[in-house]
Amino acid sequence: MDEAKAQTSKPEEDDADAETIPHEEPVGVSPPPEKGEGPVRRFIDLLGPGLITGASDDDPSGIGTYTSAGASLGFATLWTAVVTLPLMAAVQFVCAKIGMVTGRGLAGVLRRYYPPWVLYLAVLLLVVANTINVGTDIGAIAAAVNLVVPALPIKVMIVPVALFIVVLQILGSYRLIAKVFKWLSLTLFAYIAAAFLARPHWGEVLSNTFVPRLQFGGQYLLTLVAILGTTISPYLFFWQASEEVEEEVQMGRTTLREREGATREELKHAALDTGVGMLFCNVVFYFVILASAATLHAHNQTDVQSATDAARALEPFAGPAAKYLFAFGLIGAGCLAVPVLSGSAAYAVAETFGWKYGLDTKPRQAKQFYAVIALSTLLGMLINFTGINPINALFWTAVINGLLSPPLLILIMLVSNNREVMGEHTNGKLINALGWAAAAVMVAAAVGMFLTWNQQ
Repeated sequence: MDEAKAQTSKPEEDDADAETIPHEEPVGVSPPPEKGEGPVRRFIDLLGPGLITGASDDDPSGIGTYTSAGASLGFATLWTAVVTLPLMAAVQFVCAKIGMVTGRGLAGVLRRYYPPWVLYLAVLLLVVANTINVGTDIGAIAAAVNLVVPALPIKVMIVPVALFIVVLQILGSYRLIAKVFKWLSLTLFAYIAAAFLARPHWGEVLSNTFVPRLQFGGQYLLTLVAILGTTISPYLFFWQASEEVEEEVQMGRTTLREREGATREELKHAALDTGVGMLFCNVVFYFVILASAATLHAHNQTDVQSATDAARALEPFAGPAAKYLFAFGLIGAGCLAVPVLSGSAAYAVAETFGWKYGLDTKPRQAKQFYAVIALSTLLGMLINFTGINPINALFWTAVINGLLSPPLLILIMLVSNNREVMGEHTNGKLINALGWAAAAVMVAAAVGMFLTWNQQ
């Protein structure tokens, strides 16, 4: 560690080796690819937290939002997928860089450098929003299973779905979970296939993709706020930084001192990973809007309340294959998103209180961390049995995210430009421009949400 970096340690935290994340089996630094390993395989191996983060952003509640946008406004919001891509990529890269350079997750950084009330408020809002989202996503998975296998009632499937996800997180190693998540991300290609089955008018599609047609009606502004709120979500910030820490632990860097700092090559890989992940995320959300616009909006089916409603509604216009593709995509997206939601909450809470944490730790080594995962999933699951309207629940989740995202983005940008925290790895001009633009957009979205409040 260089002298400048050593000076950033606070006196009470000088012994960085004391902050150790338990690890099942130190595996050492990952070996270089074997000779003869193809470029495609090397590229896939480079993808990790960024790809998973991007794919998890297309969760069932997000799919429902994009579907509603396409059904109500047609192709008019396709351009948002293009405009938000560089903003999302910049923000997630900054979060990845914070995790890699500091050796801590985002909550750990906030705990060390900012007043406690900032951390506690941010984590409380994150946990509440994530738990509501977990519940609605579990319900959506069960509803999608029911679409594919009508003999399985939705209520009956909710508990097994929740238990399966919790058991995977508690008993699986980080390496296994990351591999499962990578494969689950492939299910999202179903939405792209469904869009082509819808046979849209491609000239109109391209026109609306690259030439924004802004409107100032309440429905249009409200839809824009919803798209931004579900796309640039706080849980992604916490998850991205924490998963970079997990990646380093996988390399055997189990102490804070070993994790601090990052090489330029490592940061280049992180930029590629997050860029591909956000591209994947936005391609999927683009095609979900396209599919629903080409079918539902074109046939005046504008009032779609959820992604499963959309899957049913697609069948008469795009055939049964489109319905099943939508349903399978929904199952995969939900099984990917729920662990990310509960996991990001657990990382944040564990770092807030200084608990041991990590998906590669055994339950007995990180009891509180896994307890937060289980409790968040359990409480979310129970939402489906309380009679609470899932659409109302998602609305309040959007409200919480709308309140939390802008100040959190500002904090992230301040942290990533603080030399005491980041050393020589503060942001360049382009990343700063995009990051601050994302913060400004989210502030505008929050203001827009309140201005259109009485139209909810």
